[in-house]
Amino acid sequence: MSAPSPSSPAVVRARPVERQEEVLTEEALAFLAALHRRFTPRRDELLARRAARRAEIARTGTLDFLPRTAAVREDPDWRVAPAPAALEDRRVEITGPADDRKMTVNALNSGARVWLADFEDASAPTWHNVVHGQLNLIDAYARRIDFTAPGGKAYALRPAGELATVVMRPRGWHLDERHLTVDGRPVPGALTDFGLYFLHNARRLLELGKGPYFYLPKTESHLEARLWNDVFVFAQDHLGIPRGTIRATVLIETITAAYEMEEILYELREHASGLNAGRWDYLFSIVKNFRDGGEKFVLPDRNAITMTAPFMRAYTELLVRTCHRRGAHAIGGMAAFIPSRKDPEANEAALAKVRADKDREAADGFDGSWVAHPDLVPVARACFDAVLGDRPHQKHRLREDVRVTAVQLVAVDTLEARPTYEGLRNAVQVALRYIEAWLRGVGAVAIFGLMEDAATAEISRSQLWQWVDAGVVLEDGRQVTAALVREVARQELAAVRGEPGGWQEAHDLLLRVALDEDYADFLTLPAYELLD
Repeated sequence: MSAPSPSSPAVVRARPVERQEEVLTEEALAFLAALHRRFTPRRDELLARRAARRAEIARTGTLDFLPRTAAVREDPDWRVAPAPAALEDRRVEITGPADDRKMTVNALNSGARVWLADFEDASAPTWHNVVHGQLNLIDAYARRIDFTAPGGKAYALRPAGELATVVMRPRGWHLDERHLTVDGRPVPGALTDFGLYFLHNARRLLELGKGPYFYLPKTESHLEARLWNDVFVFAQDHLGIPRGTIRATVLIETITAAYEMEEILYELREHASGLNAGRWDYLFSIVKNFRDGGEKFVLPDRNAITMTAPFMRAYTELLVRTCHRRGAHAIGGMAAFIPSRKDPEANEAALAKVRADKDREAADGFDGSWVAHPDLVPVARACFDAVLGDRPHQKHRLREDVRVTAVQLVAVDTLEARPTYEGLRNAVQVALRYIEAWLRGVGAVAIFGLMEDAATAEISRSQLWQWVDAGVVLEDGRQVTAALVREVARQELAAVRGEPGGWQEAHDLLLRVALDEDYADFLTLPAYELLD
C-alpha cells in the first residue's frame, strides 16, 4: 500500500451532516492538511513540555517568572499592534456557542460590543456541532441566518452596524478532531476550528470592515503563543492577506500562563489585541498543577473563592498592568447569572452581585468584561460607561502602583474559608448535570440559575479529586473520602433518575475523573470517547 501524498487533503471520517459539503470543500480539506503537517508536530512537542513542567511543579511545589525571558519583561519600549476599529471598544462581551442558530442571532443582536463565538468550553464537539457552528457563522456574515422557531417566533439580524463583532474561540491545543485525519492521524481541534473559520470568512470579514479575530484558550506558555503566531503568519500568507489582519486575545486561564503574560503578548505582538482574566479554568489549573501540594494548595468551595481573594487580586491586577503597559486590552471575567422572570427578589440580589463585580473590574482598570446572557449586557455596560464615559477603553491607566510577586500568585493558603459538605454536594450536583448535558451534545448549560460550561465541571471534579487526595476534613468534622463522594453521587443520581438523559453514564464518568488515582488532565478527553 502506497504512502499518502504530502499534498493529499484531510480525510473526513464521519457520517455526513446536513450542508457539510459547504464547509468541507476541497480547498478547506487541503488547507487543514497543510496546517496539520506543518504545525501538529510542534503541538505534540509543546504538550510534552506541559507534562514535563507539571512534573517539575510537583517536585518543587513552586512557580516563578522565567529568568531566560527577563529581557522581554524589562524592555519598556515594545507594544502590541494598535487595535483595529472593530476591537477598539470592548466594554461588554457576550459569550456562547455558535452551534445553535437561535443563540447566534441573539448574541449578535444582544447589544454587546463583542460576541465570543465559542467552539471550546461552551460547545460539545459532536460532528454536527463542529460543522454547524461554522455554517452558522458563514450564514450570519451572509445575512441568511434569519429563521422562525417551531412555535412561530421569528429571529432576524439587526442592521449590520448594530451587530456584535465576532471573536471566535477554537478548541485548545490538547483536543483532537477525530472525524478529520491527515496521514492517519486526527487533526488537532484547534487547527480544525481555526482553519475552517479563517478560510471561509477572512476575506468576507475584511469586506465588512472587520477581520478574523480569535480568543485563544488554555494557553500554558509563551511557546504555545509563538506556535499560534506562526499559524497566523502561515494562514495569512496562504490567503494573500496582510500579516496582522488576524487579531488574538489570549485567555490567561492557566496558572503557568499567569507567569508569562508579557512573553505571551510579545510573541503575538503583531497579532495581539488583549488578555482575558477567567475564573473557573484558572482555579482548575491551580488544582491540576499543585495537586501534590497537600493542605497548602487546597481550595475551599468554588463559590467561596471570589475575585477579591488576595491571590486572585494579584492575578487580575497584574493582568491589567501588563496589558496597559503594552497597549493591549484587559478583559474581565464572566457574569454567568441567568436573570429570572419568576423570582424578582432573587433576581435583584443576583444582579446586585453582578453590578458589584463589574464595578470592581471597571475601577481596577479593565477595558471590558464578559456576560453569559443578553439581559446582563445593559447591566455590565452601565458599570463600564460610568468609568469609561465616551472613551473606548482605559489603557492610559498604567497601574504602575501594582507590584505582584511570584509567591502572591499562588498564595492559596491565605484563604480563610474551608471546604464544606454543601460545597462537596454542589460540586457533585453541578458536574453530574453538566457532564450529562455535554454527552448529549450541549456545551452551555443552565444549572441552578447559572450558565455553566466545561470549566465548571473541571473545577468541580478537580476539587473532589483534591479533597479526597489530601484527606480534607470538612467544617462539620467529616473527612472527604472516595466513599463519601460515591455516596453523595449515588444520592444525586437517585434524585435525577426519573428525568430523561444518560444519567448513569454521566455518573460513572464523573466518578472516574474525580476518583481515579491517575488524575485526567482534562475530563473532556475521556468524555470525547463517549460523545456521538
